Amino acid sequence: MDRYAGSLEEVADGTRQQERHYQLLSALQSLVKELPSSFQQRLSYTTLSDLALALLDGTVFEIVQGLLEIQHLTEKSLYNQRLRLQNEHRVLRQALRQKHQEAQQACRPHNLPVLQVAQQRELEAVEHRIHEEQRAMDRKIILELDRKVADQQSTLEKAGVAGFYVTTNPQELMLQMNLLELIRKLQQRGCQAGKASLGLGGRWPLPAAQYDQEGSPVPP
Repeated sequence: MDRYAGSLEEVADGTRQQERHYQLLSALQSLVKELPSSFQQRLSYTTLSDLALALLDGTVFEIVQGLLEIQHLTEKSLYNQRLRLQNEHRVLRQALRQKHQEAQQACRPHNLPVLQVAQQRELEAVEHRIHEEQRAMDRKIILELDRKVADQQSTLEKAGVAGFYVTTNPQELMLQMNLLELIRKLQQRGCQAGKASLGLGGRWPLPAAQYDQEGSPVPP
């Protein structure tokens, strides 16, 4: 009798899983229609079905939430590092400008042309140093973001999320961004399993730093 009851429970669980899979798949198919047609063509029925299977127990929602939180902290840290460097450069320029002004005020008129030439060389050297330090910081930011992307891709691949693997191909990265957006929207619609609602948010970091027209980093 107990074995019979257990079998019935297994059948019921299987039925619930099938219904759950169908609901997730239907929701994904509906959301895909909001994407550009070029990406709709890349997301086949099989891909969406595999993604729905990966989302069944809600674990992937938690994984994505954790990855996005780490990503946000990383972006904030990198932004603050570059901001500190910009402030250091601003102070350096101000100190040099003040130093040159005081030197010119104390200089005798017939020595002024020679002093100005020397100061111009010093200014150019400082600007070159600033430029190189900014380039080094930007390279560091890009490399760190690239590593973060690779970590996220690897984690989601190991979790069995369809479409995720380590790549730097821009088209594949954009496809993965769209897949993450589908997962985020599913969560917002309350399609995740379990009682807790995961506040998925943020953006998938592309392997390039984002800056405004003046070269300042855009805050996360």
